[in-house]
Amino acid sequence: MKKGTFLLAVCLFLFVGCKQNKSVELGPNPFITHMYTADPSAHVWEDGRLYIYASHDIAPPRGCDLMDRYHVFSTDDMVNWTDHGEILNSSQVPWGRPEGGFMWAPDCAYKAGIYYFFFPHPSGTDWNHTWKVGVATSTKPASDFKVQGYIEGLGDDTFAMIDPCVFTDDDGQTYFYYGGGGRCAGARLKDNMMELAEPLTFMEGLVDFHEATWVHKKDGKYYLSYSDNHKEGGNRMNYAISDHPLGPWEYKGIYMEPTGCDTNHGSIVEYKGEWYAFYHNMALSGQGNLRSICVDKLYYNPDGTIQLVNQTH
Repeated sequence: MKKGTFLLAVCLFLFVGCKQNKSVELGPNPFITHMYTADPSAHVWEDGRLYIYASHDIAPPRGCDLMDRYHVFSTDDMVNWTDHGEILNSSQVPWGRPEGGFMWAPDCAYKAGIYYFFFPHPSGTDWNHTWKVGVATSTKPASDFKVQGYIEGLGDDTFAMIDPCVFTDDDGQTYFYYGGGGRCAGARLKDNMMELAEPLTFMEGLVDFHEATWVHKKDGKYYLSYSDNHKEGGNRMNYAISDHPLGPWEYKGIYMEPTGCDTNHGSIVEYKGEWYAFYHNMALSGQGNLRSICVDKLYYNPDGTIQLVNQTH
């Protein structure tokens, strides 16, 4: 090979390599601006797109009791987002609270060709003591969901246990988590995704747990993230690490400071080789009960701990 040809080949190789490894530049936050959204649950499905399952704040605001529907958004470049529209509302829940409302933070899972959408919703007028976790299914990731029922045997009614999180491990076993009132619990799910395979276990080792459970896995370690009870400026996002999906957990600290809302609810996902932290803030409205979903990059230290997320605008 001639020297000039060799140099040209080397330059072309370096150019292509740099192009492939170029870090994705995110758009401005919030990234959904035509409606108010909260509690983003992020997943990457088999079609290669990243999907966000979000709850919906209704304007003008009255409170969390008006949250009564869910939307889905997706992207393939982390900049341009598709709104797939509403996938479920309280009027479509046969066993739901007659007055509707109270469709809080959801999650979604995929198994054997079916998408399972998990959502908290009360079954009675006395909403705080009648919470259930409903399950709706579809063969599509962002439409045609039908309510199938709710998960039985989720415990007592002394305090709202909400914010379902569903994590599927590398071996195909799926785990269910939820929490509230300082308690976080989890258990394996049966293959039908509608029943617990064992009694709930309360997660040990968490510090100042409030709500918003999320579980992900990296380099063989399990990460449980959640919001705390911090008052000044709102909840912070904390995390703990374990060698087992049900703990016990080793608390590691805070990965996100308050966002300005009274609450925060986050999810963590890897997409195309980079890690992202999803959350919500009140930048669009200036009101804590009219929230908007955001995303920023998330970085790990060599020892597996998470760096504090830089919230961008």
